[in-house]
Amino acid sequence: MIVTVTLNPALDLTYGIDALVPHGTHRVSTVAERPGGKGLNVARVLHALGEPVLATGLLGGHTGTRVASLLDTAGVPTSFLPVSGETRRTVAVVDGTDATGFWEPGPVIPPGEWSRFGAHFRDLLPRASVVALCGSLPPGLPDDAYASLIHLATAAGVRTVLDTSGPPLRHGLRASPTITKPNTTELAELVASSDASPSLIRGLTTGAVVVSRGPDGLLAVTPDGVRSCAPPAALEGNPTGAGDACVAALARGLRDGTRWPELLADAVALSAAAVASPAAGEIDPEVYHRTLMALGAHSGATT
Repeated sequence: MIVTVTLNPALDLTYGIDALVPHGTHRVSTVAERPGGKGLNVARVLHALGEPVLATGLLGGHTGTRVASLLDTAGVPTSFLPVSGETRRTVAVVDGTDATGFWEPGPVIPPGEWSRFGAHFRDLLPRASVVALCGSLPPGLPDDAYASLIHLATAAGVRTVLDTSGPPLRHGLRASPTITKPNTTELAELVASSDASPSLIRGLTTGAVVVSRGPDGLLAVTPDGVRSCAPPAALEGNPTGAGDACVAALARGLRDGTRWPELLADAVALSAAAVASPAAGEIDPEVYHRTLMALGAHSGATT
């Protein structure tokens, strides 16, 4: 089973309006809500693929109850630790031209609740073959929170995929997750370079690093070589959930022992299927299979 960890989940709200006018009053024409947070998106993609998955993390308050209810309605198995603070909301205001986002920081997590989650996480590890740790950290958690969980998983013989940014990414890399998936912006901030070479990336961790490069696809720097895979055609749609779909593919491939060429092709195809879907955490199965066939399940050469 794949366990996804979302320490700062959210209730994603999307308001549809005719036009956004600063300092004005707006009548909302449509309202949509869904469980949010990168790890929950990963769990929803895996569930849509029919893969055994369990979503865990921290949920609190009325908003947390609503997130849990939406996941239950979608049929996604969960095992969250209740916390005293209120789970955050994210609000996207969408008009005919673009979207404007408002992201709450999340609840402050006191040391006692973090300690209890560590125990909860350890209890889940015997059921896990792979753990995907995704997204931002809520206030109150140390920058090495993901690193601590990676150490626990590694000690239990469970492989890990890490997808975060900033200081949590820097600390997490030092814990040597099996695969780390930054995008180009996150990687550039980490190494203070807009063009990180494979040798520079190799120096960050002993595990594999898969860099998502938008329309240029994926670059994998692994202990045994460098590989790349790009979509066969330009993609149009919503790129918001592409990285989460990529993590879902990497976690599944890691569980199954899939070879890197096929694994990267699958990750690119699933990312394309996410771009073709209107919301993060969803995929277009037809686009997935069409892209996978066009790639021929082969990625770029090893160097």
